[in-house]
Amino acid sequence: MIEYWHNPRCSKSRAGLALLEEKGAAVEIRKYLEDAPSSDELRAVLSQLGIPAIEMMRTGEKRFKELGLSKTTPDDDLIQAMAENPILIERPLAIAGDKAAIGRPPENLLSLL
Repeated sequence: MIEYWHNPRCSKSRAGLALLEEKGAAVEIRKYLEDAPSSDELRAVLSQLGIPAIEMMRTGEKRFKELGLSKTTPDDDLIQAMAENPILIERPLAIAGDKAAIGRPPENLLSLL
């Protein structure tokens, strides 16, 4: 089962979901804007991705600048910002067991199959 953090309004998110479904993957959709992940969930996913928090963020989002965040903001502060403002989380994001992938490009998600 793949947990898929999905924003139906995002073309990349829709493309990633279509790709996984086309490959026959069992997908559980989580509309993360409505059901925001906790800081602990974000930390776990970052650990699975093996990247710093800034690489899981949409730094071009207006909210990123409104909060005064930058590439040098400490990870703990970035994680808290994502938990409180899920629009900042890069999408789509998929989790399968102990692995995770950001679907940019959507083909990155194939590593979970």
